[in-house]
Amino acid sequence: MSRAVVWVRLGVVLLAILSVSVADARSKPPQRSTWRRPQIRLQVPVATQTPWPRQEVLDLAMRAYRCGLDAGVFDRPLLTVIDYSLPSTERRLWVIDVPRHRVLFHELVAHGEGSGDNYAVEFSNEPGSRQTSLGVFRTEDVYRGGQGYSLRLAGLEPGVNDLAMERRIVMHGADYVSDRAVNALGRLGRSWGCPALARNVHRRVIERIKGGSALFAYYPDTRWFKRSRFLQCDVTRIAKR
Repeated sequence: MSRAVVWVRLGVVLLAILSVSVADARSKPPQRSTWRRPQIRLQVPVATQTPWPRQEVLDLAMRAYRCGLDAGVFDRPLLTVIDYSLPSTERRLWVIDVPRHRVLFHELVAHGEGSGDNYAVEFSNEPGSRQTSLGVFRTEDVYRGGQGYSLRLAGLEPGVNDLAMERRIVMHGADYVSDRAVNALGRLGRSWGCPALARNVHRRVIERIKGGSALFAYYPDTRWFKRSRFLQCDVTRIAKR
């Protein structure tokens, strides 16, 4: 058999194999991509040295925070969460760097004397009530007043906390927020409605969150859940505040 004939036969065999491969590939269904859109939910880490808010509280806080971002309310990617369903003897304030998924502070915080003893159970927006307000706030400027270095808070929810400025609800330091106070009283001391922090940390927290970040004050109040523009995310009404 001549060399030319051998090459011709070999070419025919290769062509047949190639045809079968192409037909087999066409008969298989296209493979779906394994890529998925990244989750926007901020998950509580499974293992971490710094405790996080409970997942259900964090989910609500993030919903309100993202709604405020969409409405152009917040200027800084920081979220302060206060869980007033916890007793005052527990560290129930968190400052979270949202993009980096990090807890920057985890601190004690007092509630208003009109809201309860160790547990806050009553909340109000009324001047003179000396009660804590729930809802979404925006941190504003700092000043030095009767409680020392303080941070103004703008309440963003009508009927819930929008009289915060009028009531002079601010973040400040207080001697009654300390482990010593807990040992003496069985609870923290109480403010006139302000989220008061310990003296040894209040200035650092205020410096970090001032100037347009979000503060979310939580309690499982179903009436607030249903009426909150942030939890229902009414961006148009929020933007026109």
